[in-house]
Parts: sequence; structure tokens; C-alpha cells
Amino acid sequence: MKVIIIGATGTIGQRLVQEGLRRGYEVTAATRDSSKIDPNTERLSGIRLDVMEPSSVEAAVAGHDVVINAFGPQFGQESDLPEAARSIVEGMKKAGVSRLVIVGGAGSLEVEPGVRLMDTPDFPVEIKPLALAHVEAYDVYRHSDLEWTYVSPASWIEPGKRTGNFRIGTSRLITDDDGASRISAEDYAAALFDEVEDPQFIHDRFTVAY
Repeated sequence: MKVIIIGATGTIGQRLVQEGLRRGYEVTAATRDSSKIDPNTERLSGIRLDVMEPSSVEAAVAGHDVVINAFGPQFGQESDLPEAARSIVEGMKKAGVSRLVIVGGAGSLEVEPGVRLMDTPDFPVEIKPLALAHVEAYDVYRHSDLEWTYVSPASWIEPGKRTGNFRIGTSRLITDDDGASRISAEDYAAALFDEVEDPQFIHDRFTVAY
């Protein structure tokens, strides 16, 4: 299988590249600066991509079986997220590639019926614009004709260990016995690639946490 990862040099993107290679896939790392990709890594190639330009997306994704979107906007440029979603959808349709798996946000997950995480009193004000941008981007994917899957992390995700042990949910935030919601970037990548290998959530979302 040939997979392209958009945003491959970000914190999650790097773990997705590692997980894809670990599973034996041909991985294309699509970034703003392809010189950051080691050309000597077996089954890994780098390509420059302007995610805001559909023609650039079209050229990059052509010939791939699956597109994984791990693009993350810079602080203060959160509106780039839904714009990138529109560009990716358009570029993929022109390239004739239909399978898209998205690294999503956790803010729109429900903590109780009708109450989103991003609407709770303790949700950090500084990341509310990003959470709202994720919601807008999610709507772009939901209304597209692509075979999309939206993967929300736990409320806390950071580099750590790959254990292969985690829980899967749908639209409800997963918490442990202490009320914490967390996942390592490595296990998040493992869960996402499980979906790539054995699709269970086409035209749907899921979340992963310990």
C-alpha cells in the first residue's frame, strides 16, 4: 500500500511516518520543506506540498492509495485549517484518490450528551480558536464525496511510548478512572493505521485514548 502523509514533520506526523514504515508501507512524506526528509530511509520519499493549493495537492497525492492529513496551522493562523481541508478535498477529487484519514481535534468530542469538551469551563481559552477551526474543517470533510475518516485524539496527546494498548470510542471523550483523557502520539499513530489497514469508520469519526 502506498500512503502519503501531509504534515509529516509535525509531532504527530513524524509518528505516523514511523508507524507506516514499521508496517511495511511505501510512505510519502509531504511537507513545506522536503529537505527535512531523510532520502536514505527505505520505503520513504519526500515531496514538497503547498497544502493551500489544490493543484499542489493533486500532484502530490496522485498514485497513492491513502491520504493521511496531519496538517496543523501555526498559532494565530487557525483559519488555515478549514481552508486546507477544502484544498485537500478538491485536490484529491481531481487526482482520483478517494481514501482520506484525518488527524482531527478533541474539542468537539462530547463529555456528556450535548456538551462538547471545548464548551466546558476548564477548556483553555487560547486553543479555542483551533478547536473551532477543527469543527469547521470536520464539516468540510463530512460534506465531501471522499471516503473519509476523522480521528480525534484524547484531550491530552504528547510523545511517549508505543504500547499498542488503547481504547476506541466514537463521539464521546474517553477518560480513565481518574477522569484523565490522554494518549501518546505513538499509540495514536498505531490506532490510525489500524483504521487504514482495516477500515471500520468510513464516513465517520472515532477517538482513541487509554
